[in-house]
Amino acid sequence: MADSGNAKTKVLPTDKICQTQTLPSKNEANGSNKIRRSVVVHDCRFENQEVKQIVLDTSGLDFNDFLQVVSKTFHIPSNETFVLTCTDRKGIDFDQYEELQEGSSLYLLRNEDQVLPQATLERIIFLPHYDTLIRSGMYEYYASEGQKSLPYAFAELIDNALSATSSNTGMRTIDIRLLFDESMGKPAVVIMDNGCGMTSKQLNSWAVYRLSKFTKGKSTFSNDYTQYVRPDPVPRSLNSDISFFGVGGKQAVFYIGQSTRMITKPACSPDVHELVISKEEFERKEQNKEDIYTGFIRNRKTGDSTHVTEEDERFLHGIIQEEAGKPSFTVVVVTGVQLEHITFLKQDFHLWTRELAHLYHYYIHGLNGNDMRASYRNSDCVSNIDIQISLLEKFPKMPRMVNLREIDNDMQTLYINASADSFEFKAYVDTEGTVEGILRYHPFLYDKETYPEDPFTPQRLSVEEEEDDCAVHNHTRAKRPIFECFWNGRLIPYTTVSEFDWCALPKKAGAVPAECYSRISGVLFTNDRFQVSTNKLTFMDLELQLKSKDTLFTRILNGVWIIFKIHKEFLQWLKTCHEKWDKQVKFKGFKGTITRMDVATKKMQFPWATFSSIEWDGKTYKAGQYVKSQKTVPIFFGSIVKFLLYGDHDSDVYATGGQVQIAMEPKALHDEVKTIPISKIDRVVSNAAIKKGIDDELAKLPEKLKVSWPEGNPWTENDVRPAGTPLGPLHVEILNRKGESISRIPSANQNGRKALSVELKIIWHSPNGDVETNFYIAAHASKWAFWFRTMENLIKLGKYTLYLNTILNESNTTVWAGNQLPNFKLDFTITEGSAASFVVGTVNMPLHVGVPFNIPLQLQDEYGHPTHNLNVVLPGLQPDSQTLKISLLPGNPDSLKVTQEDPIIVENGSSASFDVEVHDIAGNLTAHPKLIVRCQFQVIPGLSSVVAVDCSNTGAGTLVLKPITIKNIIGEQMVKATFDIPNQANVTPVLRDLRVVPSTRVSRLEVCCEEGEVSDVMVLKDREKISWIVGDLLENLYYKLYDEAGREVPLSKEMAQMIKVNWTADVNVEELARGKLPNVSVPTLVNEEHFYQISYKDHSTSFFDWLCVDFRPRPDEPKNLKAKLTETTVRMGEVLQGDIYLELTDQYGNQTPMLNPSCMDSCPLTVDADGLDKESFSYTCQENNLSMLVTGLRFKPCLPGVKELLFKWRDFEEHVTIKVTAGVPAKLVLVDGPQQVGIRVLNEQGIETPFVLQLVDAWGNPSPDQRVVVTLRPSSPVLKVRLSSPDRAVFNPSFSARGEYAVAFRGTFTKNPIHGPSVKLMILPDPNKPVKLVVEYDTHSVFPAGGTLPVFSVSVVSEEGSTIKNLNPANISMLMWKGESSGPRPPQGVSNWTIVIHLKEDKVIPDHVGKYTIQFVMCMDKTKGLWSHQYVINVVANDPVKLAPDSPPPTPVVTNNNAIASRTLVQDMSLKIMDVYNNPAGLKLSGRVVVTIKTSIGSSEKDQPLFEGKSKSVQFHLANGESHITVSSMSLCHLLDVQNTKLMSELTRKKDQLNQTINIYKSLFETNRQLITELSNQVQDATNKESRLKSELRRNSINISQLSSIPAVEALISQKTAEMDSIKLQTRRVCSMPDPFKGTPDVLGKIGHLALVEDDDVAKVISWHLLGDMDCVVTTTTEAARKVYDHTQGKQQVMPLDTVPLPHIRNGQASFHPIGNPVFARELLIFPENAESCQMVFGNLLGDTILTNDLDSANHYRKGVVQSKMPCPTLLTRQGDRIRSNGKFGGLQNKAPPIEKLRGQVFGAPLPKVMNITGYLREGTRYNTLMDTLLFK
Repeated sequence: MADSGNAKTKVLPTDKICQTQTLPSKNEANGSNKIRRSVVVHDCRFENQEVKQIVLDTSGLDFNDFLQVVSKTFHIPSNETFVLTCTDRKGIDFDQYEELQEGSSLYLLRNEDQVLPQATLERIIFLPHYDTLIRSGMYEYYASEGQKSLPYAFAELIDNALSATSSNTGMRTIDIRLLFDESMGKPAVVIMDNGCGMTSKQLNSWAVYRLSKFTKGKSTFSNDYTQYVRPDPVPRSLNSDISFFGVGGKQAVFYIGQSTRMITKPACSPDVHELVISKEEFERKEQNKEDIYTGFIRNRKTGDSTHVTEEDERFLHGIIQEEAGKPSFTVVVVTGVQLEHITFLKQDFHLWTRELAHLYHYYIHGLNGNDMRASYRNSDCVSNIDIQISLLEKFPKMPRMVNLREIDNDMQTLYINASADSFEFKAYVDTEGTVEGILRYHPFLYDKETYPEDPFTPQRLSVEEEEDDCAVHNHTRAKRPIFECFWNGRLIPYTTVSEFDWCALPKKAGAVPAECYSRISGVLFTNDRFQVSTNKLTFMDLELQLKSKDTLFTRILNGVWIIFKIHKEFLQWLKTCHEKWDKQVKFKGFKGTITRMDVATKKMQFPWATFSSIEWDGKTYKAGQYVKSQKTVPIFFGSIVKFLLYGDHDSDVYATGGQVQIAMEPKALHDEVKTIPISKIDRVVSNAAIKKGIDDELAKLPEKLKVSWPEGNPWTENDVRPAGTPLGPLHVEILNRKGESISRIPSANQNGRKALSVELKIIWHSPNGDVETNFYIAAHASKWAFWFRTMENLIKLGKYTLYLNTILNESNTTVWAGNQLPNFKLDFTITEGSAASFVVGTVNMPLHVGVPFNIPLQLQDEYGHPTHNLNVVLPGLQPDSQTLKISLLPGNPDSLKVTQEDPIIVENGSSASFDVEVHDIAGNLTAHPKLIVRCQFQVIPGLSSVVAVDCSNTGAGTLVLKPITIKNIIGEQMVKATFDIPNQANVTPVLRDLRVVPSTRVSRLEVCCEEGEVSDVMVLKDREKISWIVGDLLENLYYKLYDEAGREVPLSKEMAQMIKVNWTADVNVEELARGKLPNVSVPTLVNEEHFYQISYKDHSTSFFDWLCVDFRPRPDEPKNLKAKLTETTVRMGEVLQGDIYLELTDQYGNQTPMLNPSCMDSCPLTVDADGLDKESFSYTCQENNLSMLVTGLRFKPCLPGVKELLFKWRDFEEHVTIKVTAGVPAKLVLVDGPQQVGIRVLNEQGIETPFVLQLVDAWGNPSPDQRVVVTLRPSSPVLKVRLSSPDRAVFNPSFSARGEYAVAFRGTFTKNPIHGPSVKLMILPDPNKPVKLVVEYDTHSVFPAGGTLPVFSVSVVSEEGSTIKNLNPANISMLMWKGESSGPRPPQGVSNWTIVIHLKEDKVIPDHVGKYTIQFVMCMDKTKGLWSHQYVINVVANDPVKLAPDSPPPTPVVTNNNAIASRTLVQDMSLKIMDVYNNPAGLKLSGRVVVTIKTSIGSSEKDQPLFEGKSKSVQFHLANGESHITVSSMSLCHLLDVQNTKLMSELTRKKDQLNQTINIYKSLFETNRQLITELSNQVQDATNKESRLKSELRRNSINISQLSSIPAVEALISQKTAEMDSIKLQTRRVCSMPDPFKGTPDVLGKIGHLALVEDDDVAKVISWHLLGDMDCVVTTTTEAARKVYDHTQGKQQVMPLDTVPLPHIRNGQASFHPIGNPVFARELLIFPENAESCQMVFGNLLGDTILTNDLDSANHYRKGVVQSKMPCPTLLTRQGDRIRSNGKFGGLQNKAPPIEKLRGQVFGAPLPKVMNITGYLREGTRYNTLMDTLLFK
């Protein structure tokens, strides 16, 4: 603040406001010369005046002088206060004044918060930084490596936005808009963020090229920047510190377009700063020789777009209007976008957005990435970054929008979701370089690798290449690098790391298959200590630094990063992944090893193991099974020959793939064996589909010959023709079963298709034998049929046979694949022809005058065959005539006659026929070879133009035309028909006129609707849209039918039945006959459009016509007021978030258009509810959807619950309910839970008092908000959370959460902490809790009906993973039922037919064949059982014993008459070979069945009935154990009267009924007998068990007589339980060593805790003897031992059992009598759990150590052993002495100290035996309950 009149100072709180002071000038003080400098001052004090801009020269002026100049220049009175600031609103003081640069802009204001009255221009300079020269040659910008580089240009701008939003506390929003709507201006790209914004100085520095964040603090802009401080390390280096070099933003905008506009507002200023840089401006300045790197920053107020005047930038107005209300932001507007970029951004929208989602995957999705399989997400891992991309084009093209968070096909998402396990590590390079790494394993699943492929990259292998593969190689990593590299959380796309030494494929084969190394993908996250190129596309030397020998690799253990041997850890992880996750094919039934010469690569020809079956994805494929191929060319069917696996194998083995040999089917078509990969077996196709496919293939084989006569002169069977008649030509086609013409045998192999030909033979059956007269083979052709020319050499008289045979073109054989190829045979006869010449025979000499004589005259045909006789007359002779027999035939064709005369009327759609005759010159009908009469039509569209008839035999015929159909006929149509004989040119053609008239059949359907009066008729048109009121009934619908002439066709019932409607099935035929259609019910919903169709179909004429009408219902009158709520729950004190829409609906709920603003003004809306804050309530009318929008509903603090809202408008009311819930959670209260510290609990046993936490709002109301995340800290989230009520969280530990926990309950809500209590828990696994039943049996067993089941071994596995030994076998039962169950439990109703068999009994296989399911169940308690997996067995037939029918036939009753039915003995009876249980057992048996009739005792054989043909027996064919006897008749030698026959028939029927009833009762009694036997066995078993238990109880001094009932047993159990509790409280010897590793997987515990010893002296001496081993930790695996060793840094001794040999115990014959009761020391140990493992441990530690009473007995024993020349083990005595195995004893080292001095390292004592009595009693109770149940049954 300055006063120009005097040295008056006024201090304001900001320290940034100018003050007027009278101080000496610096120039005057030191006499130095200042450099010339000028500044621009903008007078912005007055709102309604234009801003004046004056340049002031400040050379030689100090701050005080400058203030005086300002006051004078702008005429500021001395009493007026003013403020001088920079454009970023920083006040000018002495220091600021000295740092002003040449051309700096200053504001002259009344106060520092004053709004600018107008926009101002600030001159800036953005000369390139010197780094442009020294770093310009690093890389060419955007070297895209063959890819589109445009996404990486966008990435540079997103980098800037991420850096700008890094300090945001809420959502970080980045909005990318592609504005390609020409109506809004030229194409533009807009990038917006809600970051911190930039001041004008920072905007100026942005424009300077190469001014990085490291040099800004040293530049002329340093007072706007603090020195760069590297951010603190964060996981994955997701620190958003990726705007780095001062290069990318400028390069990006000019790579995208030719101009950029930067619009920004910092939070510390009310002004918006705007800068425009363009290529056009640069070129203009260069031409005018102006300073290129100069320009102006426009400083303006928010929302001011008055400076935007260009038409092609109209879109900027909307963008600037969005500035209102934003505290800070930055907008980058790029225009002049290149055309090829616009095309790419439009066409490949999904590609470049996917690439951006890949670049910023972990910024978008958080630390764990986009794991779509996760059931929940940790709030610490969820990202608050939202990147939205939208593409706007000109209407009608719809906008395209995508949020990068929604993209789920980028490569990192595919890698994460295809992985089964991960391996995390860290690498340290130098002192500050840190790399976090993740390896992911993608398992092999049966027939495919799950390593993800880029969906937009073509597949690498073709079908042909896959054919040659010997195993499955598709979709693995192959030679691609393992690691993608991220820098500060952002992908560097062109740098990958192939592998490290420790994760590379080893040169020698190891424990892990080589292919597992190709199933891993990885990610490396580096911090900024590793250099990248300025375009952020490549690292400089990342891989070189990581592979340095000084690089340290670590892994995390218990939350701490520890240096491990990374190679060993990786191998162990990879091995575990392979064993746990890879699902492979199991090859079974090894048959041998072969050499395959069909394999091209010689080294791959041997060895190949062959197998008979495989198990693949739960299915079994065996040799001989029919299969179908897939992904082969072509697809084929076949039967499996064998399976092939490369490698040296000799038993069942798992593998990732292999090959299968398939014999192609059908063999008649494919005589070939193919070898394909197993993965190409179609696993989906059914057996029925395979059978159909094989049948379809068989249908392609040749089936028959089709012979046609092209010239219409067919020869028929046994035809008689005159000699010389031409035969042919012949047209022959080979047809398959489908009727298709073929010329080759079909084959899958193109080269294997055999060509076919047709062979023709004609055989003359002469008197001297058969003579071949003709032989031809038709030429093979692939595109036409086979032809034989006309044969005219048939002149010899006699019988002939024509043979047509299909032959193979190569070998001329007529057989293919053992089957005869199709053939054709035709028999005919040749006789003499017409007379052609005569011969005068020899006249008998001598002749006498007047004496008659004969002149022999013989007529012959043209081939010399005698034919006719002739009557010769010689006048003058007596007699003068003699009659001879002659044959006179008609002459040659001379004319053609058509009997029908003109005009001939034909109805359209019908056919016409013409009778034609061929006459000779005398008018006689004449026949002639090749006499074809033809009829030609003129201008008949759609019809054949020629119709012909053969008149060769009769000289007459009938020509039948096809139906004449003229579409859309109008009136009569005349058609000309010409009749002629093509090969008789001398015959004049005949012309006839055909008059085609419209037909009288129905040709058009018309539907109309009568409304009101009869004259008001509406004709409905096809596809017409009709609007009708909802729910109404459309009546008075009629239809009419018209013929082709437009005449209405009278209706009839027959025609009415051809009318079909689709809206109802209830049709009244009588009304339809009157022309009335059923009424139409209009739908009750407006949005339901219905199509109603009326159709007429005449089956006799194949005519079909239809009409379709679209009904669009419209709403009825308003009836109700309806409310639509998008949200029905509101928090107390908050406004209801969702909108409430009110609309008027009709009676059916359809919205009506009654609501509009005018109606709302006339009558307001009211709302009322209990506790409603009516002041915030508001409503508006929505014209676009004709509804009222209600907002601002809020409830005052009150009791939470359901509140009813009443909306009222006019006479309409609507009641809705709103649930008012508690407010925002404010605190976490522990309602209930254990208060003690260090709670020990068995896993899944739960805590008696659970931890109940209550969320409470500010008013003390329980809060049900599910968004509050309650966590357990600092331990990892391994405890399950169960909600016992909507507003309480109850925590119980899960079975996997074993170990010690310090549990701290913490809650978070919108990142605000909610504190809770802390407790300690020790969770142990329950070794006595059964969790699984493991069943083992011989899977190769055969199950014959009625036999005995194989042995089923059932093991019960505890939660700890060990087998529970001390279990009652009677609690385990086996259930068996017929069929296969679809669920994990037996089907409903199974108890009625379930067979329950205890494990100790012999298990009988059911009598009937079929699939049976076996399942085992262990009774846990009265309501719960532990079920095993279900095992399906196939019961097959037993040995065949009899031949019997499927069902007993009724006793036949026969009579002796001529009717076959009366003499039928058996009809349609099927006999089968069966086993003793009536199961078909003769599948592979074939032969004959002999049927005979035996006479009854005392009957005579002459009365014995005989079969047809008077035979005593008949035979029938038996195939596959089955014979069908269709009909067997007999003749009776005696008569039965009718009455006896009827009586016999009735008695026989009754007899059959009684036999059937008897069999049913027998079956029922047999079932009951089996059930009674089974229950009796169970009762007997229970009785035996009870007896054993009673004996055991007697030995424990229990009075059995008092245990006669279950209550008595329960009372005794309660008594003994109380005694047991008191015993537990008594002091006894325990091992007090701590055992922190107990409960860890694969850890048994310390040796001192593994065994118990009853006797104190024995416990002392054995504990002392093993003192050095008592604290040794025993593990079941070496890996677990190694973990314990590494965890304790080698201080803990461990013993893995997998490296301990089984101890050998010598039991030689006793050569002397020992004293002192010697026993093995290990036999005195009691193992409460893990008995087998503990026996192995102590067998190794104690060996054959022997315990005796005292030292004398020990020496005696040793002496006897040594004299027997046997090694003597170590001897211990109960007095504490030890004799070593070398004989040494005595001294302190061989004397056990008192038990007190062992310091707790002593074996504990077991509980007294009374503790076991309770177990016995419980067993007895169970069996008593079982007996009661069985007796009840």
